[in-house]
Amino acid sequence: MQAGHLINEPMTAQERRAAFWLAGVFSLRMLGLFMILPVFALYAEHLHGNTPALAGLAIGIYGFSQALFQIPFGFLSDRYGRKRMIYVGLLIFALGSVVAALADSIGGVILGRALQGGGAVSAAVMALAADLTREEHRLKVMATIGITIGVSFAVSMILGPVLNGWIGVPGIFWLTGVLALGSIAVVRWAVPDPLDSRVHRDAEPVAAQFGRVLGDGQLLRLNFGIFTLHLLLTATFVAVPLALRDAGLASGQHWQVYLPALLLSMLAMVPFVIIAEKYRRLKTVFLGAILTLALAELGLLLLHDTALESALLLLLFFTAFNLLEATLPSLIAKMAPPDAKGTAMGVYSSSQFLGAFAGGALGGWLRGLFGLQGVFVFVTVAALLWLLVAWTMQNPRHLSSYLLNVGALNEAEARLLSLRLCEVPGVAEAVVVATEGVAYLKVDRHTLDEATLRTVATA
Repeated sequence: MQAGHLINEPMTAQERRAAFWLAGVFSLRMLGLFMILPVFALYAEHLHGNTPALAGLAIGIYGFSQALFQIPFGFLSDRYGRKRMIYVGLLIFALGSVVAALADSIGGVILGRALQGGGAVSAAVMALAADLTREEHRLKVMATIGITIGVSFAVSMILGPVLNGWIGVPGIFWLTGVLALGSIAVVRWAVPDPLDSRVHRDAEPVAAQFGRVLGDGQLLRLNFGIFTLHLLLTATFVAVPLALRDAGLASGQHWQVYLPALLLSMLAMVPFVIIAEKYRRLKTVFLGAILTLALAELGLLLLHDTALESALLLLLFFTAFNLLEATLPSLIAKMAPPDAKGTAMGVYSSSQFLGAFAGGALGGWLRGLFGLQGVFVFVTVAALLWLLVAWTMQNPRHLSSYLLNVGALNEAEARLLSLRLCEVPGVAEAVVVATEGVAYLKVDRHTLDEATLRTVATA
């Protein structure tokens, strides 16, 4: 199959179906993990053996097991099949949900949350999505999955307090277990079976690329960034539910703070995304968002004992958080080598989950020692440290990933084609992998000559 016949073809019904249902599986799992974030600190006070440190550990422990198992799950899916490993992961996640729902001690919830994270199907789901889509449309599918993850986070922050009022935290755990089992049925009957399953360098890690990715200083800065961003998120929500309660807002009313803050933050971030991408001010917007996070955390340190001020500061926090959550993957895609994007994203995702673990564990420990003020001092300092690290980041080139199916080639033909593709206006980097028949490109879409690209790719 030649690239020139595909570039302008729309997605097939199977590709759209795969994108829709896999995005649903991904988002429902993330919904289950995040729904307890705004309510668990209050619930933990009624569990046997609870301490602030253990409550924080229960919030963040899923991140440790997720980081530990997500890349191995991806590798195992290469060997034993995508769907098989997704079934295993979702069963482990459902088991963890049941354990947490039945637990009456903080230790039982910690075990359940660790099992939830151990069902680390992210890499396997991405690999299955790549198996089911042609190279020319894969970025659209990955973008669809990414958008639904962001939406599921926002929904979970609102839905968590509402469901807590209806069914309690154990009920939320039962619900997430049911959703996981429902996701198994979706993968089995709604998601098509791939005709061919192989490694996709743009969507999943490749073992030989880890040294290259881990030795890249710019990527390490971004990994530190996503680590810190999710550290800030989990540590902040070790404290915020308690702060809102102490300010006189009952737990069942917390959604009244989160709903407007999240909705307005999603609107507020849009102009900054446009400025960053369209007007090429990505680093400026990025640094500004980190500074805004630090200011929001400082504000919570000083004003967390009043509900209205806390609500306004959470609006500021969520605007910066959502903007950074959208910007960081874009920066990874711009800075990663074209044939190592999947590996770079794998390390990035592991850093994200380790940050969630560290934020919960350290936030809970500091709350036990110094109270809510100790948590807010910690997250303010962490945000300022990130600002210093990000300040040294190179100004990113405004490049996009671009994939082409170039058909069967030998190694000499692949090297020659790489050189010829680099001569096309708008192509900054090109790597052709002969064994896959795929060209991995970095392009400037504003100057890309697609007609010449098609001619070169099909010659």
